[in-house]
Amino acid sequence: MSGESSVRELRATGLQGVSLGETEIALVDGENGRLIYRGHDAEQLAHESTFEATAFLLWNGRLPDDAELSDLRHRAVGGMVVPSEVHDAIRALGASALPMDVLRTGLSIWGAMRARAEGGDSEDALWALAATPAIVADYARLRAGEEILAPDPELGIVENYLLKLSGQRPEAAQARALDAYFILGAEHGMNASTFTARVIVSTLSDLASGLVGAVGALKGPLHGGAPSHVSHMIDEIGTAENAEPWLRRKLEAGEVLMGFGHRVYRTYDPRARALGEVAESLAGENERLALARHVEEIALRLLDEYKPGRKLYTNVEYYAAVVLGGIALPPDLYPATFAAARTAGWTAHILEQLQHNRLIRPTVDYVGPMPES
Repeated sequence: MSGESSVRELRATGLQGVSLGETEIALVDGENGRLIYRGHDAEQLAHESTFEATAFLLWNGRLPDDAELSDLRHRAVGGMVVPSEVHDAIRALGASALPMDVLRTGLSIWGAMRARAEGGDSEDALWALAATPAIVADYARLRAGEEILAPDPELGIVENYLLKLSGQRPEAAQARALDAYFILGAEHGMNASTFTARVIVSTLSDLASGLVGAVGALKGPLHGGAPSHVSHMIDEIGTAENAEPWLRRKLEAGEVLMGFGHRVYRTYDPRARALGEVAESLAGENERLALARHVEEIALRLLDEYKPGRKLYTNVEYYAAVVLGGIALPPDLYPATFAAARTAGWTAHILEQLQHNRLIRPTVDYVGPMPES
């Protein structure tokens, strides 16, 4: 094999099939279409639990009792009050800044203000869980020229996120739908952003630095940006009659259909199934949901026709777009909202890494030229 071809092969592996080690946090069962959080089915949690309880589960290995859940919610609401120094910094970025850049900057500044010691602990994890959605919501208000709102102590993290965005207490169906999205987005194994966070804290850097790195990884369109692309796709298709010709044109041009296929799942993404059910509860989304279901049906048939044997099924981003659109969230906030949900998993992995830490230092095979003797 030539040096050039071996380099191409090395770059194409993406560490696929390489295990970082063991974890007790989550199982992503791609062959059977299951997602397990600490022994609990994530789909069931999305229907029966709350985001705060799920975060507690990911951190501690068990669901909280009523007193523990109440305490967590109370402390998290207090953590959603963003310091003025962070507001000053994100104002300086301007209204045209990308929300993911704002989130990365806000976490960096707020993390530096906390001046925490090496690594991280449960207090850091709770701070991050509250800080992430708060920064996103406050920036959305600032760029619109509106007043920043304080969190309501009677509401949870997701409800307060909606309150701080819109200025109104959310409807129950909207809050429940977004809570389910946060639960299903909370954790997904050793993905690129989680791996980045674990590498950073394995150096005994602080938790905030791990989060900043994770946000940077999630910003990439191959990781966290698909729901907004799905929304654009459904909008462009527009009608049921246009679905098949539009999708055929894309496939015949060799383009990717956003919301279909996954690096791990070789069957229907369980998170997509749960979010599809959640979307049915959103008032005013019946027409769009009907179109989305029709587009999905046509897309799956055409993918099987154009790419037989590839096992390309609906992934979480597809129905995430319907749910996030159903609560009138601006599409450019989709990735940052995903980050707010995934903070639960990032912090769980950071805490697990620090329990039995060893510096993550992989090797690489050199295939370049050697000096002439």
